[in-house]
Amino acid sequence: MEMTLRWYGSKFDTVTLEQIRQIPGVKGVITTLYDTKPGEVWSRERIRALKDEVEAAGLKIAGIESVNVSDAIKTGSADRDKDIDAYIETLKNLGEEDIHMVCYNFMPVFDWTRTELARRREDGSTVLAYTQDAVDAIKPEEMFSSISGDMNGSVMPGWEPERMAKVKELFALYKDIDEEKLFENLKYFLERIMPVCDKYDINMAIHPDDPAWSVFGLPRIIINQKNINRMMKMVDNPHNGVTFCSGSYGTNPENNLPEMIRSLKGRIHFAHVRNLRFNAFQRPDGSAVTSWTGEKIKQGKPDFEEACHLSSDGSFDMYEIVKALYDIGFTGPIRPDHGRMIWGEKAMPGYGLYDRALGACYIQGLWEAVEKSRTR
Repeated sequence: MEMTLRWYGSKFDTVTLEQIRQIPGVKGVITTLYDTKPGEVWSRERIRALKDEVEAAGLKIAGIESVNVSDAIKTGSADRDKDIDAYIETLKNLGEEDIHMVCYNFMPVFDWTRTELARRREDGSTVLAYTQDAVDAIKPEEMFSSISGDMNGSVMPGWEPERMAKVKELFALYKDIDEEKLFENLKYFLERIMPVCDKYDINMAIHPDDPAWSVFGLPRIIINQKNINRMMKMVDNPHNGVTFCSGSYGTNPENNLPEMIRSLKGRIHFAHVRNLRFNAFQRPDGSAVTSWTGEKIKQGKPDFEEACHLSSDGSFDMYEIVKALYDIGFTGPIRPDHGRMIWGEKAMPGYGLYDRALGACYIQGLWEAVEKSRTR
């Protein structure tokens, strides 16, 4: 595996490349041209300038997160072919600049959903959190204003103010899109881009929907092993793969994370390794599930928060997750994700320096332990 950190660029990120370079074992960044819009071509000149900046700091670009997919592509509207042509041109330019992994998502309207960006924990740190009750009690167009005060002056990915100002329009755009139609549109997109991926050896790594269920009635499709298998079979190309995000898939207690990893051997192109703590997963009858391992919950009202990466701080066995990645021979980029705000840091929620640096070291410690257990 290749340990990395997500970096939004010098104009947008409070974390510097010099700081990232000092995290033990981190040799690369996962980055993006954060000020580009869906449907816009990334020029070779801008990609090269970004590469030069990263390499001047002694790091490398290990992949892109994200080249955003436009709503026209997701909904199959009249402009989708124009936007796919632009996407293909961007992939070509990335390939010519020797960048070979792109993480993207196919989530309608909201790229991810949290109801709190700064829930205070017992140790004084703050974390991203989600409660179904809060979602049920709010209108979609009010979501942005409900959390914007905790963004610490940053622009959160998927929650750009100009996009959120058009939430009602976006919901109207998706009103006739169900899961089947979304799958059809994803298939069309993937079939169009696979030739350029084959030519330039670009691995497309779809990010799971977060959380892994419908929010505000919008369809979600990249949520479980069955749907991932469907996606890979409908466009059966090794460049069509996944970002395995333990935190996103782990929002659904029915997803067995190590088992899912082992089923995806050869098709995991990127890994986000993070932990969640479930405070409750409420059954339909109103009774709470606080220890959910092995539960088969068909529906309910979850309350979860991001944890530090340590297994004992959350609900996941992080050792088993890392062991599964090791056992399938995973060699791609991996990164910690959604760190806590600790030690007085002010940064984009989930993307500060300190807790993610701790997470990177912890994941590498788990990897070393697994590796040595196999070779001694």
